[in-house]
Amino acid sequence: MELILFLAGVFLLTFLLGRLLEKIRIPWIFSALLIGLGLAAYNPFTEVTDSSSFIFLAELGMFFLLFIIGFELDIKKLLKNRGFIFKTTFVIIFTETLFGTLLVHYVFGVSWLISVLVASSFATVGEAVLLPILDEFNLTKTKLGQTILSIGVLDDIIEVLTIVVASVIIGRSVGHTHFNIWINLLILCSLFGLVFILTRFRKSLTSFKYKDIPSFFLLVIFFIFLFIGIGQFVESAALGALLAGIALKNIIPDKILNLIGSEIRTMAYGLFAPVFFLWVGADTDIGYLLKFPMLILLIMVMTNIAKISGSYLVGKKELGTKKSIVLGVSLCVKLSTSIVIIKLLFEKGLIQLGLYSVLIGATIAFNFIVPFLLSYLITRWKVGVSKINTSN
Repeated sequence: MELILFLAGVFLLTFLLGRLLEKIRIPWIFSALLIGLGLAAYNPFTEVTDSSSFIFLAELGMFFLLFIIGFELDIKKLLKNRGFIFKTTFVIIFTETLFGTLLVHYVFGVSWLISVLVASSFATVGEAVLLPILDEFNLTKTKLGQTILSIGVLDDIIEVLTIVVASVIIGRSVGHTHFNIWINLLILCSLFGLVFILTRFRKSLTSFKYKDIPSFFLLVIFFIFLFIGIGQFVESAALGALLAGIALKNIIPDKILNLIGSEIRTMAYGLFAPVFFLWVGADTDIGYLLKFPMLILLIMVMTNIAKISGSYLVGKKELGTKKSIVLGVSLCVKLSTSIVIIKLLFEKGLIQLGLYSVLIGATIAFNFIVPFLLSYLITRWKVGVSKINTSN
């Protein structure tokens, strides 16, 4: 009963604080992260937040967020992007990953492999944060707006690859006394095999007769839990959740795809995701952040330099100086993917509490500062006058 009442309070505070955050162009879901940071400073509910039931709900939130990433990934659409988008995405992500890897390795003493993994996950873009800002300034249909959103969507591929690598590393680091390495590989291959089989028999599966949406939703949940359950055998439940999203994207009938997607997003963001973000925030070391605030500033400065300089070098000729700088600033927004990967690495002991806390602190700082800075630059420079040429 304590957990139920605790969650009731969390959801109410998340709703109220979220309404305030939306007024300053920050996604409401970050209110749960801020509440978690408050509990990290003073937590009278440690018995609840340390309980297995709470952690189970938080992990479900993580899995559903990963599922949504896979579910929203449209590879065919990504392949239609122009060469400029691919080149810009590669340069920007590579530049930030390079700077971030050096910072994580030399400042925090993390191995090169984990440093690359942390840096590449932190380099991803939160396009969901950018969309309302672009809409407000009528930039969504402009060449700049389309470039920003296309890069944000294209970097989903980087996110997927990062999650796959993280799952493999976590599986190897944990070790499995009850399975040998060949069985582990067989289980991983079975996950990819399920995706391949389901997509190959899409026509047969989409012709499956279902009574109504709620009954079909049960089948969707079955697939999600099946993939997660298989992945758990080799510490790759995160990869299973991601692959479940990719598979279901290709087998759900088109006529109910949007409706089912809406149902899943509502459940993920309305129920499980707030618990996950609360869990992330509550595990942060506030004392470490107060003791070493310059580390957060260092990460922000290096990330901004990497993103803005990369955007300027690649986009100056195509977009112009001011718009290429706006492009770099906008791509500094972070969202759930990097937090999920960082949390996975922390839970498995691959990164220490100090690095984890600094990265969470930097993520929050980015999502508070970047929307204001972006709005200021767009207004001051009068960016986005011309519409994109749809004939290209």
